[in-house]
Amino acid sequence: MRVPPPHRFRPFYQAASIFVLGMIVGSIVYNSLYHAAYNKLWETNLAQQLQITQYEDDIATLKKYNKQTTVIREIKIRSEENVSAPLDPLISKEIVKLMSEDLAVLRGRSVFDIDTDSKLTRSLLNDKIYTVREKDYKVQIRTMLVVDGVLQIWFTVTPVDAKSTGS
Repeated sequence: MRVPPPHRFRPFYQAASIFVLGMIVGSIVYNSLYHAAYNKLWETNLAQQLQITQYEDDIATLKKYNKQTTVIREIKIRSEENVSAPLDPLISKEIVKLMSEDLAVLRGRSVFDIDTDSKLTRSLLNDKIYTVREKDYKVQIRTMLVVDGVLQIWFTVTPVDAKSTGS
């Protein structure tokens, strides 16, 4: 029995290797698209969960204080983007959630006491450090505004450098 020369099989090996390489590259591209879509879905889900909890709190407060017009019935917290160091939207939403838990005591307070409440809130929350996903972030309150029973708070977030805190 005669063995055929190896140069006759070279095109088959080349075609097979190109096919296998194409399968690998295709699976990498598909996997990256899948993870990008899943990440977007997760961000949307987290944002909607945060909105649902805020709406539930607002509904409970509105039911409780619907006859009183001079109380804080709703709290809206907005994050201002830091141009030098943009923040991940998931981290920003987690910080908004943590801040809304801290600010829940302001619901039902009189609008006319906002001067003392704003001083209290600033002293409690200004330069407060929140830990999200094992990283520390410092919150600075920029603006507080009360209009029609809605307390609106704008804040900025900066990551805390581990070297500067002495940790």
